[in-house]
Amino acid sequence: MPGAEGSGIEEGRVENRWSDDEATRTVVRYRESEVPEDLALRVYTTRLLGSDPRLVLHGGGNTSVKSRATDITGEELEVLYVKGSGWDMATIEPAGLPAVQLRPLLRLVELDRLSDEDMVNLQRRNLLDSTAPNPSVETLLHAWVPHRFIDHTHANAILALTDQPDGDAVCREVFGERAAIVPYIMPGFDLAKACNDIVAASPGVEGMILLKHGVFTFGETARQAYDRMIEFVSIAEDTIRDRATRALVPADLPPAPPAVSDIAPIVRGLLANPGVSDDTQRFILDVRDTAAVLEYVGARELDRFSQVGTVTPDHAIRTKPKPVLLPPPSSDALDAWRVAAGAAVAAYRTEYMDYFERHDARLGGTRKMLDTSPRVVLVPGVGILAAGATAKAAGAAGDLAEATVEVISAAEAMSRFESIDEADSFDIEYWSLEQAKLAGAREPPLARHVVAVTGGAGTIGRATAAAFHSCGAEVALLDLPGERLGEAATEIGALGIECDVTNDVSVRSAFAGIARAFGGLDILVSNAGAAWQGEMAGVDDRVLRESFELNFFAHQRVAAEAVRIFRLQGTGGCLLFNVSKQAVDPGRGFGPYGLPKAAAMALVRQYALEHGREGIRSNGINADRIRSGILTGEMVRDRAEARRVSEAEYLSGNLLGREVEPVHVADAFVALALARRTTGALLTVDGGNLAAALR
Repeated sequence: MPGAEGSGIEEGRVENRWSDDEATRTVVRYRESEVPEDLALRVYTTRLLGSDPRLVLHGGGNTSVKSRATDITGEELEVLYVKGSGWDMATIEPAGLPAVQLRPLLRLVELDRLSDEDMVNLQRRNLLDSTAPNPSVETLLHAWVPHRFIDHTHANAILALTDQPDGDAVCREVFGERAAIVPYIMPGFDLAKACNDIVAASPGVEGMILLKHGVFTFGETARQAYDRMIEFVSIAEDTIRDRATRALVPADLPPAPPAVSDIAPIVRGLLANPGVSDDTQRFILDVRDTAAVLEYVGARELDRFSQVGTVTPDHAIRTKPKPVLLPPPSSDALDAWRVAAGAAVAAYRTEYMDYFERHDARLGGTRKMLDTSPRVVLVPGVGILAAGATAKAAGAAGDLAEATVEVISAAEAMSRFESIDEADSFDIEYWSLEQAKLAGAREPPLARHVVAVTGGAGTIGRATAAAFHSCGAEVALLDLPGERLGEAATEIGALGIECDVTNDVSVRSAFAGIARAFGGLDILVSNAGAAWQGEMAGVDDRVLRESFELNFFAHQRVAAEAVRIFRLQGTGGCLLFNVSKQAVDPGRGFGPYGLPKAAAMALVRQYALEHGREGIRSNGINADRIRSGILTGEMVRDRAEARRVSEAEYLSGNLLGREVEPVHVADAFVALALARRTTGALLTVDGGNLAAALR
């Protein structure tokens, strides 16, 4: 059954995207910056490779070119331009390929051993620019292989061939004399040494297949190395199609799985790690539920092939060696499923601790254990939920999880998926170079938190969203449809969600969107509002009801939905309400606005009273005289004229004598979010007005 469905490689082929015109334009563009032609072409083909996720994902590849450069004294040196740590191949610039003096690297081939730390130190010592990023951990391999241009990727199709029990034989048969076959060796000095010996014994090879790792191709020009990479991967894709003889067999799953927006908060809560002083270590989630993913997580043998290991070693750093497999959920039994899912995560944690203790002891007991939370969660019938400290990190784990689906599906279609062994996986996950990064790692105060801001496109909403984003939070802006919402979301780097807070269906849909985008919610800033005016004796009943709908019931509507998600997570939460000074110190003619705000102030305290024991805090802000959609320029002029003062005097008419700006309200919301032992509080932000002070 050649080309069987479920082989994992049916969504098209890699394409050779070399363009003579674009290559020439790249050379010309960089010539103005005195970038040599070979480096410019190296940048060009590196970007071609990095922009195809079937070849490169999140640091999973590197490139180099051997060239010449002049140091500050004018001496011309042989150098290796090699991809630097932290640069994305898809968007790399010449600075992302730091120049390392080549001759000192070549002398290292005579050594019998070299620690990773000494290797990194020596490479940095030979950089032409001391401020450049660390050269790739595979720099020595690039230096010692005697070809000018070298490309390295973790192409999915190549991995599908190598990640089989007979991957060695398959690759020898498929690539013949064109590629050297290299057994699995951890990246670094030992791998470079082995590749040097193997290539020296087969000088005519065009590349190397590194079993259970990836592929290298060589060339005397950038195009030749790139063409060979695309050709090697295309050969692997054709082989998979020709040899695929079976598809994944589906399991019997519940007929009506729940929505991922109902599952994600539960999973997010189960992955959270208790911290000190209520500072729970949360994760942001990324959902993957394509047809290929659903076929994979719905397979009968998922518990076998999903637990074998990673498809290429460096995935373990972002995804851990294995995912956690949860039972299939049913819409009518979510409470029971939550218990079963919790047991599965607890078992994963125990197994992970045992895994760490076994291999840490093997290496002398010097490693620091990472947290025990899985980074990839498989939920049959629902999809894959990937976890990370940020949305970007979760997305990277999700990308790697989808690549894993493709590789394992293809390997299983031909034979049986096989990974590196557990000890090798541990050595990668707990690599000393990675452990060193942990010592200096510091997170912003609201990292790993998800914040929703209603009225997010308005003046105060936008300032508040920006303040939370600057503290490391992932932010969702909720507001009515329109250009302002999109502009605000883009400006801040937030998720914009259309929402009418006066409509039940719209609110439920918006919060489901937040749960799908980030996995859940930690902080709600209920900020949307508008000012209706009129004397109470003559106010139209319709006006009063409209004001209550937005200025009270909308607060209740979004708060109730937030609490529902908080409870699913089981990690507490924070409700923050924009109440207004009108609730405490009402103004003439503002009864239709002040009355629902007074009710909203009571709502703040009611939520604090009813949900404090669940770790859910509820606090409010009473702000006054803030230029915004409520206090418009026209209103400022009218009030200033009525008081016979200038607009500036009106806005600074407080005890401090200073205008209060939206950013000050935003800072107060953040302060309340960080006040982990404060609930039921109302914080006044008005520059000082004793008439509005609570007493």
